[in-house]
Amino acid sequence: MNIKPTYDKPIIEFARKDFTVLNKNLTVDEALNKIRTEGVGERIVYFYAVDDEEKLVGVLPTRRLLTAKPETKLEDIMVKRVAALPSSATVYDACEFFVTYKFLAFPVIDEQRKIVGIIDINIFTEEFLSSEPDIEERQRINDIFETIGVNINEVKNASPIKAWGVRFPWFLATVTSGTICALLAGFFEATIEESIIIAFFLTLVLGLAESTSIQSMTLTVQALHSVQPTIRWYFRILLKELKTAFLLALTCSSIVILVIYIWKNNLKDALVIGLSIIIIQIIAAFWGISIPSFLHRKNLDIKISAGPITLAVTDIFTILFYLGIATILM
Repeated sequence: MNIKPTYDKPIIEFARKDFTVLNKNLTVDEALNKIRTEGVGERIVYFYAVDDEEKLVGVLPTRRLLTAKPETKLEDIMVKRVAALPSSATVYDACEFFVTYKFLAFPVIDEQRKIVGIIDINIFTEEFLSSEPDIEERQRINDIFETIGVNINEVKNASPIKAWGVRFPWFLATVTSGTICALLAGFFEATIEESIIIAFFLTLVLGLAESTSIQSMTLTVQALHSVQPTIRWYFRILLKELKTAFLLALTCSSIVILVIYIWKNNLKDALVIGLSIIIIQIIAAFWGISIPSFLHRKNLDIKISAGPITLAVTDIFTILFYLGIATILM
């Protein structure tokens, strides 16, 4: 196997151009006739469905295409969620896709979501793999995936100095946010002195907010690998995540209120902290969705930058709202 060391090169340079796309409005019979006429190019075969504007809208599993009734429309049997590489991706990005999804090929799409090429596992091996591998060939495919994963780790395992240069800016973001949080807490010194319970539960509230934001961010980053984000997509996923965050916050808040009431017999402080948890976890979910979406929109590396930035912003808003609500209500 010959893993190419050109990890920083654009993946479009290695993409195949001999691919077949099928309009989603075709019937199975019409699609098969088109395939017979045009051929399928290399041995690794996935069939991709496009709309009338040639935009990628789905992938057609070969088994469904061969077993569906001839009059069935492709739109009815295609898988609508497709993992696709943007044309701006690098070979390194492709490595991660192959290791993560275990597919044999991915479409490469432009900003309009039109297919401009196909990148397959052949980029990492001199051997061609069939689209219907046997048991021995499946093992060979697994070996290739494992080898790609190892090479990714080798790339990641840079020298300590280089690793420091890459990672320190994001630690600096954490130090900065921590300093801002400390300064904000200083403004609410009187509130903390008045109710020591507020101080006791500060760490817990921060932990809940960070957990919510990181979970939301992780789901968003994963989704951004396989969808072309739009305003409609953003609000749809945001609304769904805010509903989930509310349910999680309500559950956590109820537990904390009960604990404080049993421990300190102080219902007022318990309700204030409980209300803060609900508001803060919803805000944390908002940042967990919004920050990686914004970074992706600006073509920044969300895998590295989203985590530190999301946590930093979440911590600052957590301190601000937690102590602010306590100051107003207590």
